[in-house]
Amino acid sequence: MEDAELAELRRRKMADMQRQGEQQAAMQQQEQAMEAQRQAILRQLLTPEARDRLANVRMAYPDIARSVEEQLIMLAQRGQINQQIDEPTLKQILRKVSPQKREINIERM
Repeated sequence: MEDAELAELRRRKMADMQRQGEQQAAMQQQEQAMEAQRQAILRQLLTPEARDRLANVRMAYPDIARSVEEQLIMLAQRGQINQQIDEPTLKQILRKVSPQKREINIERM
């Protein structure tokens, strides 16, 4: 009798693990689809030079790049962007978004 109960518990546990694996795979697929959609929108919004610039920023400051991407996509969805954004315009946006560096002066006595 204990063997039957143990086998049933194992079967349930395996079924639960399989369901969790399927859910995780579905979530990963959904995330990949959303990211592909984001990249497609950004390809339409940015010139190749601006995309390269944003890729470089993403390497050094992923949070800033993500913030700029989200803002650009939101503006495009609202219809507030009428033309492609070039590299100089992107540089201006990045200057406004990036945190200001404080000057540190060290004086020796």
